[in-house]
Amino acid sequence: MRSFSAALALVLVTLPRLADAQTIAQRGFVDASFTGFPQDAPNDHVNAIGDLFIREEVFVKPAAWIQFAAGADMRANTHGQVDATWSREVLDDRGVKRPALSLRRASATFHRGPFTLDAGKQFIRWGKTDIVTPTDHLAPRDYLNVVDTELLAVSGVRGNVRLGPGGEDNIEAVWVPVFTPSRIPLLDQRWAVTPAAISQTIVQADPQFPTGPQTGVRWNHAGSRVEFELSFFDGFNHLPNIELANVQPPSIQPPPPFAPNQLVVVNRYPSLRSYGADVAIPTKWFTLKAETAYFTSTTAMTDEYVLYVVQLERQTGEWSFVGGYAGDHVTSKRALAPFAPDRGLTEALIGRASYTLDVNRNVAFETAVRQNGDGGYIKAEYSQGHGAHWRATVSGSLLRGQPDDFIGQYRLNSHFRLALRYSF
Repeated sequence: MRSFSAALALVLVTLPRLADAQTIAQRGFVDASFTGFPQDAPNDHVNAIGDLFIREEVFVKPAAWIQFAAGADMRANTHGQVDATWSREVLDDRGVKRPALSLRRASATFHRGPFTLDAGKQFIRWGKTDIVTPTDHLAPRDYLNVVDTELLAVSGVRGNVRLGPGGEDNIEAVWVPVFTPSRIPLLDQRWAVTPAAISQTIVQADPQFPTGPQTGVRWNHAGSRVEFELSFFDGFNHLPNIELANVQPPSIQPPPPFAPNQLVVVNRYPSLRSYGADVAIPTKWFTLKAETAYFTSTTAMTDEYVLYVVQLERQTGEWSFVGGYAGDHVTSKRALAPFAPDRGLTEALIGRASYTLDVNRNVAFETAVRQNGDGGYIKAEYSQGHGAHWRATVSGSLLRGQPDDFIGQYRLNSHFRLALRYSF
């Protein structure tokens, strides 16, 4: 497997230099960053983390009707967030840590007339709203840092057909045979917050991944005055229920029985069926967007609920503004301890703003504040490019709130980040 991983990385790096630039394109970067946490967390006294991140992507278009895309990521980290053994499958995004080498994407796109087919490892995004997107079921994320997340690709097939005289109607169907979960915080690090009343040592058992395919279909209508969408999803939640384990996983030592001071938990991913809708209405002053989804499940100890978002967008000069409200309504309360960042940002005012100073410099802000004031965060970022290849970024996140609030529980995790990127 090591030889295969090395060969894959070598091909992705050298292929663009050996091929005709008219049919093959590449992009990539090397990113070195430093993250500082001014405050200690009860379970994590590390205040400085370094990351090295390398990405290479290749796009091959041998004919007008077909395109291939492949990309690989390589990582290193000073705080044990990367699986440094190099033994994990490069196709596997199901580890609790980030893999040192992973296949970011590998897909083929076929296009003929009104039909488009994407097959392979790819990114599938649904919905129209920002920050909280209720219908975005096939977009798992890396939550090792809960407020600075990254999308993970899924492996499957997606077909799209355009209908109507101007192609204003699109019907998309998705089939995903292998489940990809979101990556949640590591138990021994600051983003895994445990209740103070628990005195036992918490041990993480092997996650219980569901089997079986996931399917979805959506219809999007893009009219001259309004765009709306209806969607249906049948599969699994990529965010887990965290439950007590009742069996001894073979990967945990010592053998049973566990020590009296150990509390063993396991991540189980419940079934999920969702009915969603979204709409975008442009006006003279702003664009109104709304999105909602109703979630049901046949898995015991799993909530059923409605998520909804209403937001306004406006572009004026070099400024871009997004602001709105995210809410939820639980129709059946059954879960004890779900890890649910999407629901954790509801009952809150949300906003995002960005300003382009010039071709090389921009600033951006993002915030979510609970309607009852129990929690909130604000993120700020300044980025400046130099020439065609270099870019430096300074960013920071301030988190505050009550310890029993989803955002407030991370109040000791305010941090800043310095990053230097070379693109090629």
